[in-house]
Amino acid sequence: MSTGGHGADGARVLVISGDEFLAEAIVHTLRNDNHVVERTASWRSAERLLPELRPQLLVIDAESEGVDERPVVDRIRIVTDIPLVVLSAATLLEDRLVALRAGADEVMAKPFVLSELACKVTALTRRNGSSSPVIELGDLVIDEAAHTVERAGTPVELTAIEFALLATFSRHRSQVLSKTQLLTMVWGFDQHKVNLVEVHVSALRRKLESAGPRIIHTVRGAGYALRPVEGVEPAAKPARARAHRRSRCEARHSSAFRPLRRRSLALI
Repeated sequence: MSTGGHGADGARVLVISGDEFLAEAIVHTLRNDNHVVERTASWRSAERLLPELRPQLLVIDAESEGVDERPVVDRIRIVTDIPLVVLSAATLLEDRLVALRAGADEVMAKPFVLSELACKVTALTRRNGSSSPVIELGDLVIDEAAHTVERAGTPVELTAIEFALLATFSRHRSQVLSKTQLLTMVWGFDQHKVNLVEVHVSALRRKLESAGPRIIHTVRGAGYALRPVEGVEPAAKPARARAHRRSRCEARHSSAFRPLRRRSLALI
């Protein structure tokens, strides 16, 4: 079992997978969303940990259990009814629907995008009483649950990676983050070349600067830092409109995210 730090706003999540590479990538991603994340290799070991950890959500890799999704879900539902996300190797939709009928809250087919998983975890925990905050930085408004961004009241459409970068910068506002740090925080590991960070930061800047002055600054020889425009209040939005934004998170997944290769976990 791996143990992680505590996030101020996140939920307690237990990741269950015998695939160490995949599990660590998921752990990195969810911790960057301020969740308190633990991981273990099997449901057998997870069951013993439940009374101690009291997780608010489970993510289980059904493939590593060596059985179909239905038996895994059945075993879990005998013990607990907390939200459950199943990672499935099944290629047929009907096979994945079996797990949903058995009691899973979400079933994600492999390969998948880490940012999509994080969004679904946030949405599920929000429904169950652990919400992700709307972050307001000057004229910038980031709604992590709805996966939306506004600048001076204008919607800014971002890709999954651009959103993950911006969310990471917002949690470390005014701090200088190196390119290697960003590779680890956003992609979950540092095996890529740092020019991957440069490309995505450049694209993110262009979109944000279409509605206001530069807020992501280059610190020469060190990395990047988010420095919000001081003294600028975000444009007021009706409560109903903001609630509507929150409800769109899952609806956008099928079109907004590109698949992730199984072993490289490369988000493009």
